[in-house]
Amino acid sequence: MIEWLLSPIDPTRGHDVGVLVSWHARSMVIAWGVICPAAILAARYFKILPGQNWPHELDNRFWWLCHWKGQTFAYVLSLVGLGLILASAGARSDAWLHKALGYTVLGLGTAQVVLGVFRGSKGGPTAPACDGSLSGDHYDMTAWRVAFEHIHRVLGYLALLLAALAILSGFWSTNAPRWMWIVITGYWLLLIAVAIFLQRSGRAHDTYQAIWGPDPSLPGNRRAKMGWGTVRPGDQLENPSSEGAE
Repeated sequence: MIEWLLSPIDPTRGHDVGVLVSWHARSMVIAWGVICPAAILAARYFKILPGQNWPHELDNRFWWLCHWKGQTFAYVLSLVGLGLILASAGARSDAWLHKALGYTVLGLGTAQVVLGVFRGSKGGPTAPACDGSLSGDHYDMTAWRVAFEHIHRVLGYLALLLAALAILSGFWSTNAPRWMWIVITGYWLLLIAVAIFLQRSGRAHDTYQAIWGPDPSLPGNRRAKMGWGTVRPGDQLENPSSEGAE
């Protein structure tokens, strides 16, 4: 069994990569295959923590810190991986699909960084405007904030999908050992199972209400909720039997 796990996925080819290529692969797999999906999972399903006394306890930043710090570290790590492969003379010249996917993912990651920097102000009682008002792009759900949330989600999920394909194409190009395929796909299947469970449990909470509460007079609560498959926790309070429904 050990020998089978350590052998390349394609027995007709060898698995012989240089140090730089191997560390390129490690950094990219850790960044996009391990950290990014976990950070997205945290952002989607942990805006309100189990045991949190919501709506008396608002704006729990656990999800935000996991998402922001996780994705920032993953982006920096992916830049390191890019530098390693550019410095390597052992990169396969015929791995055109992997290269195309990889550069596309890096482009999407860069776009997400730029969007994050210019996402607008927060507002609300924890981040008031300079004049002391509650005004802010997020609190007021301005047109820019609405556009940002739509674009951020679409690009994020697209980058995640393409990153998975880039990782698998890289595994095939370098003829990675079977254990690598098993570990990464097993990890992804575990995250998918957790996501399905949390989605069915009604934990994909609306960001706005998770931060500022269910008061119907708030600007963001006067418009449709953002994100596919999300629930407004205020609706769950009013109708406990409907928990888990969209």
